[in-house]
Amino acid sequence: MNRDVADRSTGSPHRTSVGRFGPAELRLAMAAPRPAGGLTSEWRLVDGLRTHTRRSADLVNGAPPVVLVHGLAVSHRYLTPLAVALSDTHQVYVPDLPGFGLSAHPRGAYDVRRHAEHLAAWLAAYQLPPVCLLGHSFGAEVAAALAATHPDAVRALVLAGPTSDPAARSRQAQFGRWLVDIPREASLQAPILVRDVWNARPWRVLATLSHSVRNAIEADLVRVGVPTVVVTGDRDPVVPHLWRDEASRLVPDAAVVVVPGAAHNVVTTAPTAVADAIRHLLAPQPTSTDR
Repeated sequence: MNRDVADRSTGSPHRTSVGRFGPAELRLAMAAPRPAGGLTSEWRLVDGLRTHTRRSADLVNGAPPVVLVHGLAVSHRYLTPLAVALSDTHQVYVPDLPGFGLSAHPRGAYDVRRHAEHLAAWLAAYQLPPVCLLGHSFGAEVAAALAATHPDAVRALVLAGPTSDPAARSRQAQFGRWLVDIPREASLQAPILVRDVWNARPWRVLATLSHSVRNAIEADLVRVGVPTVVVTGDRDPVVPHLWRDEASRLVPDAAVVVVPGAAHNVVTTAPTAVADAIRHLLAPQPTSTDR
């Protein structure tokens, strides 16, 4: 696999290949709260809300924990392939944001800031050291807000398919891009989406989308002070290359990883490639004496 991951100074993104999402991956994604694939479920009371987390087994190798944050309308389920791909080298946590997946429903739909504050409280409840934080789609907005407002909690940041592109910052525009994305995705993701929308309720999904398109992620990106990588599929219509490149330029220290053949849900259909990018981001950097 080509490991030519480039940062802004080179301008050449790392490219790797898309994987698959078949019946075995679907069964694993839908397994919670039953243990499966080395992942288990647990609930903790965070800011008065019973919050569900899917997590891997404990590791004592000294590697930083990785926290995966899902997008709107979905939950931990579609991030399961990535959690499994990372679990041999990192302790992985996949919390369900308030109102989604198997977490309790708060009154109303949280906006980006409130989700970020809940996630900060969740990190405190787990007493985790600074984590590698991955957010996908709307989850990238939450992750960027957390990294900007709680820098001591985040060691590294992964923005996977970050929303929302200023050129399409309306519910209608985002719906239009998702409609283009649907036929580009693995069809077996559909049962996950149906289950997740049912758990969250359609009104919460729509309200969260409204919060997303009103959130100017750019204001948080310029405040990120940790090593960052922006990951997208090269067939992602929700995050076209112009917005992907602009998002990476806004972060002071960002690399870009592009996965050929992948669409918006790159974390689901190309988990090995994304896990590889995370490990590369967290690998010790050579010093001047090593060169």
